[in-house]
Amino acid sequence: MAALAPLPPLPAQFKSIQHHLRTAQEHDKRDPVVAYYCRLYAMQTGMKIDSKTPECRKFLSKLMDQLEALKKQLGDNEAITQEIVGCAHLENYALKMFLYADNEDRAGRFHKNMIKSFYTASLLIDVITVFGELTDENVKHRKYARWKATYIHNCLKNGETPQAGPVGIEEDNDIEENEDAGAASLPTQPTQPSSSSAYDPSNMPSGNYTGIQIPPGAHAPANTPAEVPHSTGVASNTIQPTPQTIPAIDPALFNTISQGDVRLTPEDFARAQKYCKYAGSALQYEDVNTAVQNLQKALKLLTTGRE
Repeated sequence: MAALAPLPPLPAQFKSIQHHLRTAQEHDKRDPVVAYYCRLYAMQTGMKIDSKTPECRKFLSKLMDQLEALKKQLGDNEAITQEIVGCAHLENYALKMFLYADNEDRAGRFHKNMIKSFYTASLLIDVITVFGELTDENVKHRKYARWKATYIHNCLKNGETPQAGPVGIEEDNDIEENEDAGAASLPTQPTQPSSSSAYDPSNMPSGNYTGIQIPPGAHAPANTPAEVPHSTGVASNTIQPTPQTIPAIDPALFNTISQGDVRLTPEDFARAQKYCKYAGSALQYEDVNTAVQNLQKALKLLTTGRE
């Protein structure tokens, strides 16, 4: 892919999108589709923040030039030309990055790569908003990922051992709304947001974080760093993928026949198509679990008119 023209210095008003732009740069070669939508999110957000100040207008103009150049280079890519495919691509990529970090966390392997993956996953969920409102599940994943990244980073920085696996967090800690969730050292080392600066395990509710249902064992996404730094003290520096657990097929789906009184709306067809696109995107990452779940959702919707 041809190199993009560099951007001018980031105006102070756009501090909240600096990490999304950095994520875009990191993915220019790794995944240009992700890079494109990160820049699109930065563009849309920047326009809302300040589109009148001369330095901001100049920055946004150059960013628009990058977007147009990328769109020409990716003109035949369905993830760019079709929003449904683009949304599915981005959601699956973000989820894979989340699962990679979550599996490392559950296994007690704490290192910079997993911290970065948690935080980057949260940034990519921000980017999904270019397609519309986030699902409740995505909102919870974003909050949990950003909180986990800051918590583990600060534990390691202070010489403490982080608590592995899902734990409860305070519901009023609006981490995802904190523009300073990461400092200049990010994306490798996010810093603690002020809303949770006094982390105390004794004050945290026990059990899993409400609404987070993450199956352990999913493997890292393509191009996700899979090497554990030697300083972590882990005996083996290679992450071995754990066999996936395939979800049980609902037997009722095999016997379901669309009834004559089932009337599907255009929105139903669009949702079914979306589930099929999600399934196809999941298969690109060899994620059978997600593919089967989405195909079952599509089949149920088409045969019963209900989700």
